[in-house]
Amino acid sequence: MAEKKGEPKRRWQGFTILGWVVGEGIGILAATSFFDAEDYLALLPLAILGAVGGYLVVRATLSRMPDKPESFDFENK
Repeated sequence: MAEKKGEPKRRWQGFTILGWVVGEGIGILAATSFFDAEDYLALLPLAILGAVGGYLVVRATLSRMPDKPESFDFENK
């Protein structure tokens, strides 16, 4: 999707990893506020939901960007 938008692919791969890790951290913080910190199995679903949420935020940000304009080939038209 990044190449279609004319954006560097590596940059958006980095944003995706960063969004996943930050979202997972937010999910863990939210889970520890609701559950006992020693109950690790209760933390896992909220951590995963946070991670997926972070990914979806990055994907939505990229999808709202305009597509790269098509180059027009004057010689073949």
